[in-house]
Amino acid sequence: MFTEIEFERMKKLPNYVFAEINELKLKARRNGEDVIDFSMGNPDGATPKHIIDKLVEAAQKPKNHGYSASKGIFKLREAISLWYKRRYNADIDPDFEAVATIGSKEGYVNLMKAIVSVGDTVIVPDPTYPIHSYAVVMAGGSAHKFELKFNEKFEVDEDDFFEKTKKALKEANPKPKYMVVNFPHNPSTATVTPKFYERLVELARQERFYVISDIAYADLTFDGYTTPSIMSVEGAKDVAVETFTLSKSYNMAGWRVGFVVGNRRIITSLQKIKSWLDYGMFTPIQIAATVALNGDQQCVEDIKATYKKRRDILIDTFDKAGWKMDIPNASMFIWARIPEQFRHLGSLEFSKQLLVEAKIAVSPGIGFGSYGDEYVRIALIENEKRIKQAAKNVKSFFKNLEKK
Repeated sequence: MFTEIEFERMKKLPNYVFAEINELKLKARRNGEDVIDFSMGNPDGATPKHIIDKLVEAAQKPKNHGYSASKGIFKLREAISLWYKRRYNADIDPDFEAVATIGSKEGYVNLMKAIVSVGDTVIVPDPTYPIHSYAVVMAGGSAHKFELKFNEKFEVDEDDFFEKTKKALKEANPKPKYMVVNFPHNPSTATVTPKFYERLVELARQERFYVISDIAYADLTFDGYTTPSIMSVEGAKDVAVETFTLSKSYNMAGWRVGFVVGNRRIITSLQKIKSWLDYGMFTPIQIAATVALNGDQQCVEDIKATYKKRRDILIDTFDKAGWKMDIPNASMFIWARIPEQFRHLGSLEFSKQLLVEAKIAVSPGIGFGSYGDEYVRIALIENEKRIKQAAKNVKSFFKNLEKK
């Protein structure tokens, strides 16, 4: 009888679009086929040695093997505050304005659970990283979406953004209480200027809504671009929180270390809900994360240089293969518009054919929202040799498609 039960909250979550690509990828690999995998933003590099060494050292001490602190040990929260001071000249109180999370995704989902009530409206630009909208659904709210527009340099059209935000604040029912922003953007790689956050803080204060800013890719910037933070704006802590993760900057994806900082009321709410749900990360991981944030940042520069080199090689070799792409100046992705002659397929079908015929896995843009369907997201997680091989595969794939 229990097989007949439908769980109402789960019914609101769609089937994961990326599951089809993952299933095809697994099937190909089970058949012994070599798949060049650009589909997931999963760093392929090693975590820097000094961070691993600190983990090993801390793990040797029995006192570190008990329950930890759900909001993060003080030394880690202090390191988070110092990171913000060095980088953005922002003052963050480690006790009441910072919380360490089990990756930024866990932190964001629990943040939504803590602050979003049933029926609340949250503005989420489209396309978007799926959890940014579906965590709202899980919490009982609804996401109000509008198209995120940017130019060929992936610079956000900020005037258009604010026009649409004001329209949403006026027309959405009920009036939005929160807005989610994510720059450098996943999936599109789009970036904003410091002025963007000044305007956003001012609008949030006028219209009385909170901003949740995600800067997961803040360190991965190229060609002179530097990621701004909403926390550097005067008065930001009155209306905003910001999330970050060590996954990309330090090749620590599997370690699951992130944090949220900012508005005291929101942060203490997140601390409270986490105190009911978990005992925090394994303490040696938190100690190692402290070393990552406080230590020599040359490792971050090296990781950034790797992504830039891969970006340049992929853009060049794929262009020669017949797929011209605009050049992003941030993140570990390329938001590649499907060549015009194949655009009618849609991103899911194009991605499936690319995988089956060319043995290349990418993420279909439709998985990030309706405005992403003319694109695929390519993660720069394969080495240079594999990228060049992928370009050769693409060239053959396009020739075969054109013959059909």
